[in-house]
Amino acid sequence: MESSGSPGKPADLPPRWSDLLGTVIALLTLTTPLLIIGYYSYRPAAPDMVPELSSRLIE
Repeated sequence: MESSGSPGKPADLPPRWSDLLGTVIALLTLTTPLLIIGYYSYRPAAPDMVPELSSRLIE
């Protein structure tokens, strides 16, 4: 009986660049949402705007 593969040969490993690409994609997937949330949630304190807006609505 013959087998299609040689028994002494280990299985082929994926190329090194695919490991690197997977790591980069994983890091981007984890950090991008945090950066976007941090960027859009930053609001400088502007307490003067709220009373001004409410006084215009009353008039």
